[in-house]
Amino acid sequence: MDPLASTRCTRPQVVWPVAPGGGDLTWRRAGGPKFRQTSPGRCVPVAVTDDVVEQRVVEQGTRRFQGAVTGWAALRWQGAAYFDGTAHDGSRLPIPLISHSELRPDDRIVVTREQLALAERIQVAGLWCASPERAVFDEVRRRGFLRAGVEAIDMAAAAGLTTVAAVSHHIYMAGPKTGIELARRAVALAVDSSGSPPETSMRLVWELDAELPRPLCNVPLFGRGGTLLGFPDLFDPEAGIVGEYDGAAHLAAANRRKDVAREERFRDHGLEYFTLVAGDLGDRAGVVRRMLRARDRALFLPESNRAWTLETPAWWSVA
Repeated sequence: MDPLASTRCTRPQVVWPVAPGGGDLTWRRAGGPKFRQTSPGRCVPVAVTDDVVEQRVVEQGTRRFQGAVTGWAALRWQGAAYFDGTAHDGSRLPIPLISHSELRPDDRIVVTREQLALAERIQVAGLWCASPERAVFDEVRRRGFLRAGVEAIDMAAAAGLTTVAAVSHHIYMAGPKTGIELARRAVALAVDSSGSPPETSMRLVWELDAELPRPLCNVPLFGRGGTLLGFPDLFDPEAGIVGEYDGAAHLAAANRRKDVAREERFRDHGLEYFTLVAGDLGDRAGVVRRMLRARDRALFLPESNRAWTLETPAWWSVA
């Protein structure tokens, strides 16, 4: 079982824009009803929809410019699932580009002319992108808020594109740039092992609002006999508390049965337990109260008396 599997995605097949004037695609034919313009001088067949986010990325990332796709779009192109290119209201975000060329105004893109070092520009599956560290740095600054910035770093790291340490080093080396202080604060709160944005939000309520010690995330937890108990979304090893965020998928009967069985396993091994569901995180004060009550009930057992352990048995393999 991989608790971070949902943070990654496979790049779907896309149709690359082409420039008229070569082969059978004349400028006259490209301007006809069978093609649509993706950017000045490039087009795709009209049947090709841009509903798929990667199609939007490749259409704007192949413009005639010197630079790279960055931010959420670069992270999505490189396989990070939670960067889906939509705003909170469901509207489409423009594709962020770092460009050293003059580009015509277009609401499908947003352009920055900041410097892009050679080491920050990589080619991924034929498309020039900012490196994961530069892309997530730009995304944190675009979001503009601490918790949203932590979420961006968490999701890029969980997808395996980078690590919190690598992002921290990039930010340290970035020098005085707009948003640098926000990025520094965000990376200090980020982890490599959050499994979803709500899990990050839950952890930040635990740390920032409840002011409790930093928990572990999605670590394998075992019984003393070597039985795998599960991968808690949030785990406080000092008190012995498991915190879980159950999204919409957990409402299905089969998944709910698994959740109940998992809770029983944890409780049978002396662990306190709390669960959050969709909507709970909108009431931070209420979540804090639940977290603090769970900690009041927790046993705080010494290691010698615990029925659980973080030590991996000989049979265990992360593969």
